[in-house]
Amino acid sequence: MPAWDYDIVIVGAGPAGLTAGIYAGRARLKTLLLEKLIHGGQVMTTDLVENYPGFPEGISGFELSDRMRKQAERFGLEFRSGEVLDLEPGPDGHLLRLEGEELRSGAVIIASGARYRSLGVPGEKEFTGKGVSFCATCDGALYRGETIAVVGGGDTALTDSLFLCRFAEKIHLIHRRNAFRGVKFLQEQIFAQEKKGKVEIHWDTVVQEIQGQQAVEAVELKNVKTGELSRLPVAGVFIFVGITPNTAWLQGRVPVDEWGFVLTNADMATSIPGIFAAGDVRSKLLRQIATAVGDGAIAAFAAGEYLAEHHPR
Repeated sequence: MPAWDYDIVIVGAGPAGLTAGIYAGRARLKTLLLEKLIHGGQVMTTDLVENYPGFPEGISGFELSDRMRKQAERFGLEFRSGEVLDLEPGPDGHLLRLEGEELRSGAVIIASGARYRSLGVPGEKEFTGKGVSFCATCDGALYRGETIAVVGGGDTALTDSLFLCRFAEKIHLIHRRNAFRGVKFLQEQIFAQEKKGKVEIHWDTVVQEIQGQQAVEAVELKNVKTGELSRLPVAGVFIFVGITPNTAWLQGRVPVDEWGFVLTNADMATSIPGIFAAGDVRSKLLRQIATAVGDGAIAAFAAGEYLAEHHPR
């Protein structure tokens, strides 16, 4: 059997990575989970998870991820903080390069997740943390009684707009299309808030610029159909316009789609033997906690099968 440090190394400690760790640990595979930030991934920024089975009243993102971590530790999963800078595949194990350290693993599960996409407009970068936010649960309470803008029309934008209704006096929901992409249940709740005057929807509209002196004071809007420009005074701007996969560190080592998401088959396997992917980093139809958990379980099981077949103990 080739010499390596771990049977499996999991990169990323979101729900996909934690679930993979639980399954790998129960299979008695020597497994390391690497995370450059904190365990939990994007779920840590979710105030209330309402659509994960088994929690009819909902559960906080922090509590759910904390339970997952404790469960994984119970089965012997080893955690370590560290950022993987490069992955070099090989027939007798895969080499992972960290700062000042190299690790060799029989199989690798890529679960590095994704990050929020930015608008790329003037003022966005300058005012991030000064009125521009990508996390409603992190910053929503700062805008109690204020007028704010939310940009986007998918599930995240609608869910977080409803959350922000708890704090803001009024929310201007800015969407570049003339219909939302979010699920009907969320749309119904948004329209109910619109009737109450809590939410004002700006259809066919994009943000041209985020303005202010020391902090956000207004956004410049453009109607994409008429070309009309307008200035909207707001105290904060929450941006939810999609996600970008955290795959830059792979440096072309693993096949990805046109948006950078890792390509896999139904067994979470990439085209490179022994390398798997799970969760939001993977090219897939739906990115939810439930699907991430399913991905992680399959990836760990498939990795175990791969090791048993190609590198039996």
